[in-house]
Amino acid sequence: MDRLNPAPPPVGGQLSHGQTLRGQCDMDAWQAARRVLAVRLDNMGDVLMTTPALRALRQSTPGRHITLLAGSAGKALQPHLEDADEVLQARPPWLPGGTLLPDELLALAETLRQEHFDAAVIFTVYSQSALPAALLCWLAHIPLRLAYSRENPYHLLSDWIIDPEPHEVLRHEVRRQLDLVEAVGARTEDTHLSFHIREDDRMRADTLLRSAGIDPTQPYIVVHPGASAPSRRYPPELYAAVLEHLGEPADEDGLQIVFTGSTDESETIRDVRRQTSTGSATLAGVLDLGGLAAVIDGAALLIANNTGPVHIASALGTPVVDVYALTNPQHAPWQVEHRVLYEDVPCRWCYRSVCPQHHHACLRLLDPARVAAAARELLDGGADSARTSATPTADGH
Repeated sequence: MDRLNPAPPPVGGQLSHGQTLRGQCDMDAWQAARRVLAVRLDNMGDVLMTTPALRALRQSTPGRHITLLAGSAGKALQPHLEDADEVLQARPPWLPGGTLLPDELLALAETLRQEHFDAAVIFTVYSQSALPAALLCWLAHIPLRLAYSRENPYHLLSDWIIDPEPHEVLRHEVRRQLDLVEAVGARTEDTHLSFHIREDDRMRADTLLRSAGIDPTQPYIVVHPGASAPSRRYPPELYAAVLEHLGEPADEDGLQIVFTGSTDESETIRDVRRQTSTGSATLAGVLDLGGLAAVIDGAALLIANNTGPVHIASALGTPVVDVYALTNPQHAPWQVEHRVLYEDVPCRWCYRSVCPQHHHACLRLLDPARVAAAARELLDGGADSARTSATPTADGH
């Protein structure tokens, strides 16, 4: 394996013969469906990786109205989603932190029923079951209901695909969802992720960068060391070492470094900055989602764990060095210049928020010099120009 540029997680492929739509599919009914509910209840990155499938649903039937049923992360994306007409928020009990009580869940079903949806598409990663959401859509009297399912859903889904992952095929999350909607005739030639930045987002980001001592007209690197799951966080001392390796040539080039993160991640960022002599600024806790996207959009490069900002960068075309914990294989950067770095371990693809082996070896063993070298390679290759000249491959890599 190339120590600087190891192969990304082994994802690829499409549905094979036999992995076809089940149920009594009525393609004419799907084509005629004007009001479609898209269910995507998990994290921001998952919602962003579903935007090409939402686009396919919209483009396949003129005048189609798309409503996204999402969690709090998806609701926060509402101003930035170009292929959802509205976003409804819910936190059902089959998700971590779900708060809806039985009567509230029935009330949500009634709210959806009153919207008179013609169809629902339930998007899940392969470790999730679509059946709880399918029951919700059935209670809402939505006649067409599509999802992946391992077990026979009987009447809960009108149309379903036996989930082939992870044993028969392993696809990028974007490809998984595009394959799902293609089964009912929804296709698009434009498979990039999308994130709409408003003009006031750009103005606010410019002001905050300048107030932090960063000149937005000159190249800068964004470092985002946080992630929602501890298992996906590269340790602060190793991030500090990455900056030490970057420091001298970065200073010679006049390259600026700015940290981003939530208020909760401010202490992690302080910890990184305390352990390095390389100059940097921080915007932790002061950016909303649009401002974060605008800062990433203006950057020469993003260095981050596999977390939501990586998918924002993918949508915007900002090159990425992705410090990739081997918790799952499907969420690498999509259709953007990138380097995915990790240490291969026997316990890979654990799908755990906390390392079950307590060694965190897939990240702790990753040499910071490799991360810095990958960043330098992208910068020396002209990361700014790569944002507009790169031609993505079919699988996004």
